Amino acid sequence: MAELKTKENDANVHDFINSFADTEQKRKDSFEILQLMKDFTGFEPKMWGGSIIGFGQYHYKSERSSQEGDWPLVGFSPRKAAISLYVYSGCSGQEELLQDLGKFKMGKSCIYIKKLSDINQETLKKLMKSTIEYLKSKHGKPKN
Repeated sequence: MAELKTKENDANVHDFINSFADTEQKRKDSFEILQLMKDFTGFEPKMWGGSIIGFGQYHYKSERSSQEGDWPLVGFSPRKAAISLYVYSGCSGQEELLQDLGKFKMGKSCIYIKKLSDINQETLKKLMKSTIEYLKSKHGKPKN
């Protein structure tokens, strides 16, 4: 079994944002998202791999394979094309919440935004809350 490459590490989150966010707007939005997620979750931000900022963590075991590992409860990454928000689990009620989120694109389990002002931050908090509650119910109490 291949080992998961994206793991929590001790890299400096602020240094990462300052060096990785490629525009002033993305840098500003990233620091706002950082504070929003920290305040909402109560967890300190941690780097995961080389480009994901995560908050809290849970241990999962795949139902379809023998893969297992740790992963952040929620997180984000200021990628070149868009800011990736890892706040969606597909649990009950989240499809309805997406209707009120604002302007975004959707990946498999990721929400892509161009700028923070494109979305409703209260809806973002509701998405984070439902994802965290879902992950707690499925995988137990989070770590961190």
